[in-house]
Amino acid sequence: MDRIRVSAGEHEGYGEVEKEQTLRVRSSVPTIWSALRFRGKARVLQFARGFRDLRGGLRKCPSVAARAGDILLAESVSRLWRDGDSLTERALTMGKVQNLRLAARHINRAFVPAGSTFSFWKQVGRATRRGGYVDGRELREGCVIPSVGGGLCQLSNALYDAALRAGFEIVERHAHSAVVAGSFAAAGRDATVFWNYVDLRFRPMQDVRVEVTIEADALAVRFWGSSASPRVASGTVPELPLETRMAPTGDCASCAVESCFRHIDPPDGRSAVGRTAFLVDAWWPEFDAYLSDVAQPHDVLFVPIDGRRRGVARYGWNTASVDDVRESLALAMMRGVQARRIARQGAARQRLLLRWAQRLAEGAAARLPYDVSHVVVAQQLLPTLWSGGHLGGRTYDVLMTGFPMRTLQATLDRAAALHPESPTLADFRAATDLVETEERALAGARAIVTPHAAIADLFGARAVRLAWATPGGDFASPRAKSLEPNIVFPASTLGRMGVYELREVSRKIDVRVVLTGPDLEGDRFWDGVRTERVPFETALRTASALVLPAFVENQPRRLLQALALGVPVVASDACGIEARAGIAIVPAGDVRALRAAVEDILRATVCA
Repeated sequence: MDRIRVSAGEHEGYGEVEKEQTLRVRSSVPTIWSALRFRGKARVLQFARGFRDLRGGLRKCPSVAARAGDILLAESVSRLWRDGDSLTERALTMGKVQNLRLAARHINRAFVPAGSTFSFWKQVGRATRRGGYVDGRELREGCVIPSVGGGLCQLSNALYDAALRAGFEIVERHAHSAVVAGSFAAAGRDATVFWNYVDLRFRPMQDVRVEVTIEADALAVRFWGSSASPRVASGTVPELPLETRMAPTGDCASCAVESCFRHIDPPDGRSAVGRTAFLVDAWWPEFDAYLSDVAQPHDVLFVPIDGRRRGVARYGWNTASVDDVRESLALAMMRGVQARRIARQGAARQRLLLRWAQRLAEGAAARLPYDVSHVVVAQQLLPTLWSGGHLGGRTYDVLMTGFPMRTLQATLDRAAALHPESPTLADFRAATDLVETEERALAGARAIVTPHAAIADLFGARAVRLAWATPGGDFASPRAKSLEPNIVFPASTLGRMGVYELREVSRKIDVRVVLTGPDLEGDRFWDGVRTERVPFETALRTASALVLPAFVENQPRRLLQALALGVPVVASDACGIEARAGIAIVPAGDVRALRAAVEDILRATVCA
């Protein structure tokens, strides 16, 4: 039996530590009795530490938002994943990443006042299965073993490393006794932790905000303050010379000692590699076909309602591709009830939809399995998942159901400047922090999936362009020539649909406009224009052309129906359909180009 002098026990990540002056590295197989003896000792130490902290008035740091003018004091970045891991190691690393996600939420945005003490465990709390923590890697008694909460030392290591860089006073820190290749211990900048008596504590000399972010492959800790920190003496424990440390003697992921009570069998290959979670909302045929192509049976699909099983067409996703389908039935039903009680247009409705998107995303995130390594998420659910840290350590793709909020609001601002009299073009803008959150989340996406040409163009090589679905429905073929040349406007009278431009053109060329939706710009909006109002299906049968010069159009379904029936179409570039036979594309807001396109189509209709 070898003896190595240490200041504290060692584990890679959160795990149990023997608070002794010696670490005994046994060649014998660990037993249940040795584990029980250790647990008994740990309970005594935990109780004593908890009592001292209670008497000392140690407090959890409050959470604050980012402040303008803060400067970066220090940063520490470390990799989440290791190359060449076995299946078991990969599964435990996935558990570590899940544990880091949970702990990071408690530390991110923590505000540490000048002269106060930050405590890792006071901030994070105890890591338990009830709290969502899972098995991760822990180094104990010379073996790397699975343990609930395993892997949290990567976070404590990064906090300690950043605290040293920022010049904070180190109140308490315990070094690892063994060196895992590539870890912070190899550089002597590590801090092991075990609830609650092996802690990391530091004290800044100025007000500090802590930022913890988890990207797809890295953990980052940053300290923000108002000025560069002065260097102070660090009260660290005596450092164990690196040459006296040791490498782990065993690993449950590769150990062949099956008689050990900690032995674990290799996991199923699919669960070790990870699976994909699809988080969707209202049904789109293009996205439904995409999911059916890429989903695997072991993946998981989150839907508000299993529409095909329950007969709800709005949520008619094909669930046959996956074995695990999870609903948010109660939330979806409550959203539907509230949505029916509010106007179909306006700021109140937009705020309601944003609130419910957040609630649906939170509900799905709470049930997201930890072994999900990739997420495909609908755009409206993205900001909540990203800001809540649920995408940390995962890659993700976004199903774009509309323009990014920053682009959308800039477009509406431009339209409102052209038509300041409109009651709808400036009625709602999302909060700045939500716009910024979506923008940052989209920047981190692996791919942007959309059938919309204009949206795809915004993302360049990251865009996965889908084909628009061929429209269904029973539509009689339009007559070869209508009784009188007309143009059908296939939307509600809304400023963002280009109605001001269409009205101006219609007055100049004296053409009959067939309206198919309600007037939301005012009862007398179409004064001076020859109009009639009929249902869309009826209007389509005798249409000379469909015209939609919209500033914003996410789903040009009616344009696609018209094209399928051979009806000529004039559409703005914001409608997301590329130029082809039967469709003329004009810039949104360009009255001259719109007039020329409409006149060309009407001239062709008369000559036909």
